[in-house]
Amino acid sequence: MGYLIDTCIWVDVERGALSSADVENLTGKEQVYLSPVTIAELEFGVVASRRDDVKSRRRAAIDSLLKKPVLIIDAGTGRIFGHVAAHLAARGRGKDFRVQDLWMASQAIQHGHRLLTSNAKDFEDIPGLDLVVFPRAAGRQAPGQPRASPRSRRPRENARRGGSRARKRKREA
Repeated sequence: MGYLIDTCIWVDVERGALSSADVENLTGKEQVYLSPVTIAELEFGVVASRRDDVKSRRRAAIDSLLKKPVLIIDAGTGRIFGHVAAHLAARGRGKDFRVQDLWMASQAIQHGHRLLTSNAKDFEDIPGLDLVVFPRAAGRQAPGQPRASPRSRRPRENARRGGSRARKRKREA
């Protein structure tokens, strides 16, 4: 068993919000894999950047990551994708899941790997997926601390912004 690492984790490493040691502390001696989806999303970040210094930093990060083994998307992955997508559609999530995330989840399931992410909501209802959630590193929590459930975060977030009812009243006024 190994770990397939979601793009959001590598973005946090590239930005310095996480260190590669933080990721290694969680994955231990398990093999870490890349998905072609991650490579595509990171490459998009390089090309879309308007600043040369950011492009160079992102390019160097991708080049370093490409030393890791890349899982192939094949017919088996496609079959798993189809099953999982149908399951999500039957549960009413057919229109709101992210296709890239579903490809990565399908790869993790196919190869029996854990999927490491900090975006639990993108993956938490995918059947058969061994999901490991790493707390978001963007200053909210220290690595290794448990993540608050989405339900427990919403009231604080709404209170900070004035709540959704307060925003609605402002728009109506």
